[in-house]
Amino acid sequence: MATATLARQIGRAITNSTSAGNGWFNPHMAAASRAIAERIPLVDLVLEVRDARIPLSSEFDQLRNHTPLSKRIILFNKMDLANRSQLKDWMKYFKQNNRVSYGVNAHNNESIQQLLNFLQAQVRKLKKADHCHTTTILLVGIPNVGKSALANSLHRIGRISAAEKGKLKCATVSPHPGETKNISSLKIASHPNIYVLDTPGVLPPHISDNDVCIKLALTGTIQDSFAGEKELAQYFLAILNRSDEYKKWAKFSNSENEGSLANQYIESSTSSEIGMKRKNQYPTDHTQDFIVQEVRKTLFEMISSFDGDVEDERLIKEEIKAMGGAFHVPWESEEDAENKVAAKLLNLFRTGRLGHYILDCIPRKLQSCAISV
Repeated sequence: MATATLARQIGRAITNSTSAGNGWFNPHMAAASRAIAERIPLVDLVLEVRDARIPLSSEFDQLRNHTPLSKRIILFNKMDLANRSQLKDWMKYFKQNNRVSYGVNAHNNESIQQLLNFLQAQVRKLKKADHCHTTTILLVGIPNVGKSALANSLHRIGRISAAEKGKLKCATVSPHPGETKNISSLKIASHPNIYVLDTPGVLPPHISDNDVCIKLALTGTIQDSFAGEKELAQYFLAILNRSDEYKKWAKFSNSENEGSLANQYIESSTSSEIGMKRKNQYPTDHTQDFIVQEVRKTLFEMISSFDGDVEDERLIKEEIKAMGGAFHVPWESEEDAENKVAAKLLNLFRTGRLGHYILDCIPRKLQSCAISV
């Protein structure tokens, strides 16, 4: 099966990279790990931020032996990118296991306000006898789960709610893992005062589970260079092909202008492109709606019309080549074209433009999970 074969290939690539001494656990990450361990006993609450698409695989390993469950809350960030019904099942699972969890979208003001209200309620439970006590909350997690974005949003919304004035502080935010270098303190509420400590993302030095490695790489926690963009894009397509997400795109295939989207701009490389630029349509920008729609349409038609096992490597190779047309990538050099297609596909997956997924399986449902490998 393509998924299993790709999983072994990607797992070996990541293992070889880390065993060769070129892994992610550098001196900076080691220092951050020690600093976090020193602060855990000193704070009132620990917010473990996880990626909602991988509720288990994004666990912060360092907390296993450090934090009592009574002061630990699991935040599922990027909930807007995850399958909502499956995320509800995950939260029920954690509740059944006496774990407090909460779903959030760091880039949605309403979601952040609701999270802030939730945190203030948790603080009131802790500080019933002392309403003036300053509360400190430690934000921890693996790289690229959105800790700094959460800290900044809580700081901004909290200051608005408290009608405070003055210059906003900001934690460093980046789409690339490992950008936060230091622990920073941001105030998120008054009466009582609540501060969050934003920390650098930390991974264990070695991850022995190939399945976990792949999911971390696919969601952007592990840098693409460890696994290979092309291999990750193929792995995503294998997941897409056996999911129900592509079936939602049937409406693009049945549209009256189904054949016109691509033909409008690929017949000519001069006048049509100039016309599209005047309309703010650029064929090289894969994030534009009309390009994304063409990608969805192409993938739907290829998967639904394929006569055979949808995990067949032949289908995945055909999809990659077809994406070259949808993305308007020149197919002069096959390797270069495939790499460009892979980068664009991964970006659309990671930003939720190609469906909403949860890649982990609830332990009791492992046997029936469609995503596990």
